[in-house]
This record gives sequence, structure tokens and C-alpha cells, in this order.
Amino acid sequence: MFHKEGGRIILGSTTITVVLLLLADSFISTIWLQKTIEIIVLLFLLIILQFFRNPVRKVEINDNHIIAPVDGKVVVIEEVFEGEYFKDKRMQVSIFMSPINVHVTRYPVNGLVKFSKYHPGKFLVAWHPKASEENERTTIVVENKVFGEILYRQIAGALARRIVNYAKEGTQVVQGTDAGFIKFGSRVDLFLPIGTEISVKLNQKAIGGKTIIAIK
Repeated sequence: MFHKEGGRIILGSTTITVVLLLLADSFISTIWLQKTIEIIVLLFLLIILQFFRNPVRKVEINDNHIIAPVDGKVVVIEEVFEGEYFKDKRMQVSIFMSPINVHVTRYPVNGLVKFSKYHPGKFLVAWHPKASEENERTTIVVENKVFGEILYRQIAGALARRIVNYAKEGTQVVQGTDAGFIKFGSRVDLFLPIGTEISVKLNQKAIGGKTIIAIK
């Protein structure tokens, strides 16, 4: 199953692949060169297909759990000052996505979308300390009845050139459902209330919609 955000790119890549394979077969007589080109073209298509995959995952909805919004590796767990929305200290948990990870963003909690804002910006590597404040990004706040307001931030990386955000202010959202997509490498930061019990460790692999980030 593929994400809808990849529809045009997958169609275009498939068309280009077919054309190049036909051209290689028709105009290149050297067998080894023809096969090399065919392998490269097919690998390119395979990379595109795996990037836009959208695996179906059964999410156990629980208001006492905050789940991972994306697949990737936990790279930050620390107390920080969040200056855009809360303007006070929060517990930050960041997940870095490599190009081979699933790039679907899922809502980490049930609740009401209180804030949703897009920020244009730079394209520093996603693990850069200033990426959260200077890169292209979206900031979304969901108010949950157990945890209160939870902020998550989609951050573009050096390769990511488009962030898709489905969260609309004033709408009720369901934990684990599709919240957006980040194209080609990125990071997602979660900002949680101080005192929240964190359930993951640094460098742990997180699975979007499955891994429990924190519990109440």
C-alpha cells in the first residue's frame, strides 16, 4: 500500500522507468551496458516505491499513552525551553527518519487540534541542533484529556523539500491516524509536559503508531 502523497511521483517514475527500459533495449547493443542501465533504472523505481509505502497498522488507542508519530530512531530526550507555543519548559523527544523509513506522520494522541502552523525555513540536516527552529517545519498542538496539550513538530531535512500537514485547527483527531507526510528525510519533535514518564531510550528504534513514547 502506498501513501496518496506519492501518487504523481510514483506514476511519473514508473513512466520514466518503462521508457528508459524500452530505449535501452532498442538502442544499446552492448549486453553488459544494457543490463547495467536496466538495473540502475529499476533500483531507482524501487527506492521511490519503498519511500512512499504506507503499511497498514492496527493502533491500540489509549488516552494514557503517547505513541510514536513516525518511524525512525530516537535521537533526543531532554528538558528544553519551547518558545513558539508554550513558552516554558517541556520534555522533548525527537525521532530522526532516514530516507529508508516510512515517512507517514500519525497523530500521537486523541484530541482537539488547538494550533497548526507552517513555517518556511532552511534545509539544514535534520539532526542539526538548530533544525527545530530554523528549518522548514510545521507545529501542531493537540489537546488530550489525559496529558493536556501535546505539541509535535514536523521538520524538513537536507533532502526533505515538502512537508504535508493534515491537522486543521478546531478538528477532533484520532490517535494513530494519518496526520501528514514528509518527503525525503526528516525529523519529528514531540514536546510533552514536564514530569511525563518517558518509555523510550536514546537510539531506540521507533515504529509510528506502535511504539509507546510516554505513559501517564
